Amino acid sequence: MRSEAQIKLGFVGIGTMGAPMVRRLAKAGYRPTLLDAHPDAARAVAQETGLSVAGSVEDLGRDCDIVILMLPTSAIVHKVCMGSGDGKSGLAAELAAGNVILDMSSSDPVETRTLGARLAEQNIRLLDAPVSGGVRKAIAGTLAIMLGSDDEDAVAPATQILEAMGTVYRTGPLASGHASKALNNYVSAAGLAAACEAVIVGRKFGLNPETLVNVINASTGRNNSTENKLVQFVLSGEFSKAGFALGLMAKDVGLAASLAEALELDLPGLSEARRLWSEASGKLQRGADHTEIFRYLENAAETNDT
Repeated sequence: MRSEAQIKLGFVGIGTMGAPMVRRLAKAGYRPTLLDAHPDAARAVAQETGLSVAGSVEDLGRDCDIVILMLPTSAIVHKVCMGSGDGKSGLAAELAAGNVILDMSSSDPVETRTLGARLAEQNIRLLDAPVSGGVRKAIAGTLAIMLGSDDEDAVAPATQILEAMGTVYRTGPLASGHASKALNNYVSAAGLAAACEAVIVGRKFGLNPETLVNVINASTGRNNSTENKLVQFVLSGEFSKAGFALGLMAKDVGLAASLAEALELDLPGLSEARRLWSEASGKLQRGADHTEIFRYLENAAETNDT
């Protein structure tokens, strides 16, 4: 297996999550070439880490064997991979046969399968490896990474790279990682909303919110949100420090609901979660943290109470 410095690696998407992930790769000895829609973001991280910046998607494809994507939506992933669809732009136009695209974005699993089939026609291998853990775990290099692949030969080199950023969980074939991520975030979102509602009801009844959270954490209602979010970010009012946008949570819940619909499953809890998080995303300020679902639920409860 090649050493870290010998792997010709590219990284597209140097944002809130992408930047600390690149830093972890550099710390592990990798020398990824960077690219972002906002060139200043890529240049800032490149200057800090001693890395280089590509001039275009096509340049990156020409120079790299493996390209990591950390992008906001499946539509953007598709555009980066396929360009304008003329066969002369995008990563697919320049990557050599057998090279790998590693999509670490929170993408639509159905669209991932479709894109994988198109790339396979050009003998380009697509793997999905979305992450869970947020900015703090990206900084620490302790992300949970869900790896899906139809190509077993690509799994080992991909895993070698991914382990610089966290723990890899092999989830199955292509798109299984994206499905796992969407479903995980649905469960997380539902748990957070339920915990927030419990606090709102308890406080209205006269309970001390922190005492209630302590009771829940010693009882069967305990979940990640009651342990790591309610006191730390919600009750403290430090919402913005939680580090994950409400809009992204709404997107992931929507992906889980869309997957259920594609499988012809009628699940009322999932449908209601999509409605709730979509409405909250539309009514709260742009860039609101996901923990601010508490504010949305509190305002909705007060409005209905009047």
